[in-house]
Amino acid sequence: MTLRLGAIFDSLADEFEATLFADPDALIDKLAPIEDAELADLSFLSHPKYLNKLAASEAACVIVSPVLKEAALARGGCIVVADPYRYFARVTQVWKRHHEPKEFSGIHPSAFIDPLAELGEGVSVAAFVYLGAGAVIGAGARLGEHCVIGRDTVVGAHSRLAARVTLGDRCQLGERCILHAGVVIGSDGFGFAPHAGRWEKIEQLGAVRIGNDVEIGANTCIDRGALGDTVIEDGVKLDNLIQIGHNVHVGQHTAMAGCVGVAGSAHIGAHCTIGGGAVVLGHLRLADHVNVSAASVVTRSILKPGHYTGFFPIDDNAAWEKNAATLKQLHNLRDRLKQVEKKIAEQLQEQQEQTAEQPKTVSLKTKEKS
Repeated sequence: MTLRLGAIFDSLADEFEATLFADPDALIDKLAPIEDAELADLSFLSHPKYLNKLAASEAACVIVSPVLKEAALARGGCIVVADPYRYFARVTQVWKRHHEPKEFSGIHPSAFIDPLAELGEGVSVAAFVYLGAGAVIGAGARLGEHCVIGRDTVVGAHSRLAARVTLGDRCQLGERCILHAGVVIGSDGFGFAPHAGRWEKIEQLGAVRIGNDVEIGANTCIDRGALGDTVIEDGVKLDNLIQIGHNVHVGQHTAMAGCVGVAGSAHIGAHCTIGGGAVVLGHLRLADHVNVSAASVVTRSILKPGHYTGFFPIDDNAAWEKNAATLKQLHNLRDRLKQVEKKIAEQLQEQQEQTAEQPKTVSLKTKEKS
């Protein structure tokens, strides 16, 4: 289904100060990357380093910043706005609202809803959903197929749960959250006490509290706390296949990419970013505005904002093995270097003492009379 360019532009007019330099009646077939866009596509360009792609693009219209206005006009139609990337993000939302198929509305007859559960106005419950006693589902929330909502668990208004999402007993999910397929909230944290060569289970008695406007990717798991709660604050964005351990605290608007692992009781500040595959060890603290590179291992608390990286660089295998073998010798090399430095310092001290003990001589020169 096509959309008029002018209709897309008008739908965002109250949110952005933007200018349209194109035919508002042009029909847009789809949204596309600038290098792949065709004659009836809408695209965007947010960074000047991709300027060469702009000139070659066939897009009907390109969303650009004021800096790229002249280049965009020389090519063809454009929308000029201060933040093209955010504008394009909102365009994708407009596009999805017009094109996504109509979702199931109401309560499917195969769903099980405990008599003590409470459903707000306009809630949608898909096939084979389970709602436990005392569960509270806010107005306009949507529960996908095979979701499980435990006892005394709260789902905030207008939150959307995809298929097979599990919310354990007593967990809380805020408003306008999005949980993708397979998310598990409130599984037991990894707590065991060693005894006589075996492990004694520590019952996980806390819960998980998730704020508003949080999005959690497919098959991500967030463990319940051992005694207190695991906490995810407002606006946090978690990618797929992330593991959040028990009693972790994640500050507002922090984002984590896929396969991040955060061990128990770590405290991550607000507005942090953690790259894919990175690991944060347990009981550590990250300050606000800390950015961790992908595949890094955070082994100490980071108390100052900044960009941090910690991993062994990739290399061809033979060179990597040699470097790894050398790395294992660093401790011995450090001790040997300290011994050498100490010996040199002793020698310098001895030379200084010998120089100080030598008698001072004065050379007097007399000028011959001519």
